[in-house]
Amino acid sequence: MDEESELIQPEDQSYWANLPDVCLCRVFWWLGDKDRSRAALVCRKWNQMMYSANLWRYRTITFSGRPSRVHASEFESALWYIKKFGHYLEHLEVRFLSPYNAVLTKKFQVTMQGLLSCLGKSNNRLKSLSIQHLELDRLVWRNSIRSSFLRSLSFFLKKMGKHLDYLNLKGARLMVEQGCHVLNSLSYMSNENVISELNIEDYFSHHLAVYSSPQFKQTMSTFHNLVSLTLNYNCISDELLENLCENNASTLWTINIKCHIHDPHEQVIWGMSWAKLARHATNLKVNFFFERIMKYECLARILLQEIPVRSLSLRSCYFSDPDWSMRPTLTDLLPTFRHTLQKLTFEFNNNHESLDEELHVLILSCRKLYYFKIWAFLDVRFVEQILKSQEEGRCALRTFKVRIYTNRYETSEEDRTLREIYMKYRKLIDSELNYFVIAYSMM
Repeated sequence: MDEESELIQPEDQSYWANLPDVCLCRVFWWLGDKDRSRAALVCRKWNQMMYSANLWRYRTITFSGRPSRVHASEFESALWYIKKFGHYLEHLEVRFLSPYNAVLTKKFQVTMQGLLSCLGKSNNRLKSLSIQHLELDRLVWRNSIRSSFLRSLSFFLKKMGKHLDYLNLKGARLMVEQGCHVLNSLSYMSNENVISELNIEDYFSHHLAVYSSPQFKQTMSTFHNLVSLTLNYNCISDELLENLCENNASTLWTINIKCHIHDPHEQVIWGMSWAKLARHATNLKVNFFFERIMKYECLARILLQEIPVRSLSLRSCYFSDPDWSMRPTLTDLLPTFRHTLQKLTFEFNNNHESLDEELHVLILSCRKLYYFKIWAFLDVRFVEQILKSQEEGRCALRTFKVRIYTNRYETSEEDRTLREIYMKYRKLIDSELNYFVIAYSMM
């Protein structure tokens, strides 16, 4: 066996020695940091591969928000890798998971200060930065810690603003003055910035009427290259739409708007402002996401007929109101957008009213609709109605997802009927649809 091993060993070594760099780089790509470090000790060639730019262009750094021995070294490790390979970075995502106390937020702030400082000095190719769900308005963020972090972030954005193409600060939860100061850092070197994708959903704290802030309007006027903008409805105003029309009409494709029950949404927006923006930004499509705003009067004031609505999501989060009716929204409001609607997502408690027929008619009227998802009280036969219409070519869905609520403890009868419907339309489903249908007890 020893002689055979001695004969085989050189041949085995040659296989690895002659492995093309492209293949070896791909192997390294799938390895974690520790395994990469161990592999880099094998030989000179593997050590050189460790410094391949392709391995370090994308980086996600996750910090645990709870004290743990397992995660004790993650802060030091993240900083070490940024110092070592940060100059290769093009796309950076930072996650800080639900910080437990002020000690951890302080540790995160110090680490990020060093990390951003290192990147600012060594990196000139960073294109995208994502730091989501920091929730800086929570008590675990002491004023001094929050201020120090925002200073570091602002200083970094001043240096990198001319390179960044994508910025995601979703869930930062800042006051208007703080938030505008950070965003203004992007245009520090000039009166405009090159960001094409900006996500500031939940960037400002709840209950703030951002739309009335002159500072926010001035900040948004510095953006001249936006392709995609994600924000809350409490930021929307006629002045903002005018700014987007003047400065971004030639590039703007998508606006994603979240409207939450806790955010002010009583402002009056003129339809002519939306019409002017849609006329100049000819490729514009608007996606709305409503959280617990379900009453027809509120929706009608926001969903003006001049808006080119592509996607609409209405979620009530299981809240039920016997004085509320979804019927006028389905029959009077949403058909207004039948020529542009492509995606519909519903999640509501309609235990007090049947909406099967209204939903069916709405789907048939929206000829561009390809995605439909609903969680609601429905009759099982609603699924069969839609599949029959799909088979007849009266609708062109590609995704059909349904959770049928029931007030019974068990759903065996619904499950049996759904199996029969699936078998009847199996050929259609397998060939055309991303299909998921389930009965769900609400007891």
